[in-house]
Amino acid sequence: MDQTTVPTPQSATIAERVAKTGIDEAMIEALVRTFYGKIRDDALLGPVFGAAITDWEPHLLKMIDFWSSVALLTHRYDGRPLPAHVRFDIGPAHFERWLELFRETTAEVCTPEAAAFFEDRAANIGRSIQMGVDFFRKQAAADAGAAR
Repeated sequence: MDQTTVPTPQSATIAERVAKTGIDEAMIEALVRTFYGKIRDDALLGPVFGAAITDWEPHLLKMIDFWSSVALLTHRYDGRPLPAHVRFDIGPAHFERWLELFRETTAEVCTPEAAAFFEDRAANIGRSIQMGVDFFRKQAAADAGAAR
């Protein structure tokens, strides 16, 4: 009896993405480690991240899992990024700088096709987190006003 594995739609999507972009776990790790090295040294973002992260290795591993889940659908990331960002004093300038450094890093680490993929996802993620942060801050301000 032939036990040929039939590709799932998900595995076909991943195979096509890998073939088009060259994305693999090594590229994701290089992207994350290079990007967060830049973040740590950045005048605007470094202090924000430095105040939040004392042990960088667990954070880097979590971000590798995050991007692996985004790019390769590995389902390794199970965090909730919005609550982590709401508690910090960050605004549009921080998100713009984050995306600028991310784009710079993808150009250095990735194939052009992989860079386009990651940059598209990062722009959407950044926009979503920024909207969430804004919403929660406005809600908190409205709740504080109503409590008076």
